[in-house]
Amino acid sequence: MRPAEAFLAVGDIHGCDGLLGKLLGRLEDYAHPSAKLVLVGDYVDRGDHSADVLRRIHRMQTEAGPELMICLRGNHDQMLLDFLDDPQASGTHWFRHGGLQTLASYGIAGVAATAPQGAWIEARDRLREGMGEALEAWLRALPTSWQTGNVFVCHAGADPAVPVDLQRSRTLIWGHPDFATVPRADGIWVVHGHTITERARPQDGRIPVDTGAYATGRLTAALLETGKVQFFST
Repeated sequence: MRPAEAFLAVGDIHGCDGLLGKLLGRLEDYAHPSAKLVLVGDYVDRGDHSADVLRRIHRMQTEAGPELMICLRGNHDQMLLDFLDDPQASGTHWFRHGGLQTLASYGIAGVAATAPQGAWIEARDRLREGMGEALEAWLRALPTSWQTGNVFVCHAGADPAVPVDLQRSRTLIWGHPDFATVPRADGIWVVHGHTITERARPQDGRIPVDTGAYATGRLTAALLETGKVQFFST
């Protein structure tokens, strides 16, 4: 494992703003002082404070700059964007996977599956207004991967049979069926979230950092340097 620079990869936050604040405080005290911060996505849904999370990380990246703080897109962030683009077609699916909590964090009630189109559009418009143009534009511009040296970071994993620079965005956001069982043959280490792990540890070229913050109270970050990984959790 040879990243060209030290960095911290933070797992899926899922609306847990309190845990994010706690983890960031711990990293300031104990982690590498010059390490870049990389968030692997899934900032919204499940937890109760998605609006606060989005405001916090958007502000942090604006202040730090995209060179020092990298925010990647997860599948839940994509579902929020899908709702903004076509609320009636995608809303029911999003609601089943935590979208209701995200709406509630903006003071917006859910919409019944049988509701008329106007109700869906009204909910979408209220969410868009609550987020604001700058935050929506930022969310739409989030990249799906970041790489340093032979370490590749994405949200859900990568197709082990395809070079990392040729991966489909959908694979990086939603995952691939072979990712967890087939090791890569190119020496690339993949840091990822999306799939909850009880114990974060490097294994077979994969470094998972999603420890199920919304369900377990444990939000995890991995500090990666040449030849070693150190984990920090709330």
